Amino acid sequence: MQEILLNVESKETRYAVLKNGTLYDLIIERKKNRQLAGNVYRGRVTNILHNIQSAFIDINEGENGFIHISDIIENTQKFQEMFEMDFDWDMDISKMQARQRRETDITKIMKIDQPVLVQVVKEPIGTKGARLTSNISLPGRYLVLLPNTPHRGVSRKIEDASSRDRLKKLIRAFEMPKDMGLICRTASVNATPEMLIEEATELLKSWQMIVEGFHKSTKPTCLFEESDLIKRAVLTAVDKKFDRLLVDDYATYQRCKRIYGKYSGEHQLKIELYRDKAPMFERFNVEREIDRALRRKIWLPSGGYLFFDKTEAMYTIDVNSGRSTSQSSSSDVEEALVHINMEAAEEIARQLRIRNVGGLVICDFIDMRSRKNQRRVLDRLKEAMKDDSAKCTILGMSEFGLVEMTRQRSRESLTQTIFTSCPYCNGSGMIKSHESVSVEIERALKKLVNQQQHFGLEMIAHPDLDHYLGHHEKDQLRKLAQKLNAELRFSSNDNLHLNEFQFFSTINGKKLEV
Repeated sequence: MQEILLNVESKETRYAVLKNGTLYDLIIERKKNRQLAGNVYRGRVTNILHNIQSAFIDINEGENGFIHISDIIENTQKFQEMFEMDFDWDMDISKMQARQRRETDITKIMKIDQPVLVQVVKEPIGTKGARLTSNISLPGRYLVLLPNTPHRGVSRKIEDASSRDRLKKLIRAFEMPKDMGLICRTASVNATPEMLIEEATELLKSWQMIVEGFHKSTKPTCLFEESDLIKRAVLTAVDKKFDRLLVDDYATYQRCKRIYGKYSGEHQLKIELYRDKAPMFERFNVEREIDRALRRKIWLPSGGYLFFDKTEAMYTIDVNSGRSTSQSSSSDVEEALVHINMEAAEEIARQLRIRNVGGLVICDFIDMRSRKNQRRVLDRLKEAMKDDSAKCTILGMSEFGLVEMTRQRSRESLTQTIFTSCPYCNGSGMIKSHESVSVEIERALKKLVNQQQHFGLEMIAHPDLDHYLGHHEKDQLRKLAQKLNAELRFSSNDNLHLNEFQFFSTINGKKLEV
């Protein structure tokens, strides 16, 4: 059974996909961090970086957005990747576009303070602004309108040759402005020509409203918003033939039914209002899975476990045999390790979806001697990643059992959404020991007395550090001060960082810079 749970709160909406009762995918959307990807803006060029052929654009959404020359000139390859579709070419388009990129300079296209029409293709993450493009695409249920690109194509996911040919002929026959293009999405295979024509007309109207809004507005503003999480949940349930959509908010439940009314003929979807007193995400064990996904260590059914670690450059996932029991013969040991790696491959794919990990990922599987077994594990990983909505690229397994892969970074990860950096360690997970700080205090004391000639001193520290010094170091520090002909007093302040200490002059009360 496949179902979607929608948990709606005042500050956030949570979307969970369950397959046979197990959490398969998760999206958490906060009110203050609404999705920007797909939105179209009137922006203003604020800075041009000639050396990297890029520009920063103010779109009135916090951090300035970023656009590269390849996102300004026509880049058909990106459309092919974004919408998993193909075109029929009369020429070698890749060579033509490579030449076009070499011959184009961003300063010939953009000027400071110039108004520009742009679309967000990648969400802002952390301190990075949104990634922008001027190659606008307006997606509908069955079609995608390309207002600035004259190409017409069909999604690669439509594998039936006759359906592909029928759709290609159909969209080529549409009466459209010659500089505009259309893409047939996967759902279009079941749509009638009338439904496609109706949607193409709606998309053209949306484009006309965007153009009118661009000319009327005088400052950076949003001209078109992509579908919100609620509408996307209903469309996903219809597209992927889910059994049920369960909602715990009455107003959202009514809205889901209204949206579904338009597509009810395509698939029989149960839309139900959750009425139990127990919170829905607790009832279906989703809360427990979210807590599990926030941990560094994940146990596997066999007794093995995974370690998830993040660096500035990449995510690393380490597979360990843990408490698993192996038989005595070497062949049985190898098969046991393969079994753990197979489990790990499935769980890695699931955790990457739930945690929404993006960028470079390195998986360190347990070493296997047989190349055949390595291929088995790699195939299992690729199969488990196949249904991921984010684009993934998986390379082969190295001799050390390492698999390099990339996963499209579409929005903030689960960790970035829920956590913030610790004010003590700034995200490093470590602070200095009391012993290390006491060594620094001794150095600072010598410097203040010998170099700066301060002979009346008061040192203030955090109560925990002060307590440690009282048991171990205060007498020694007083003796050191006396030896230097100075007087030292101690006090504490719980507003200070655990590693922080301050020196004040007892003569004039001023804080002393060490």
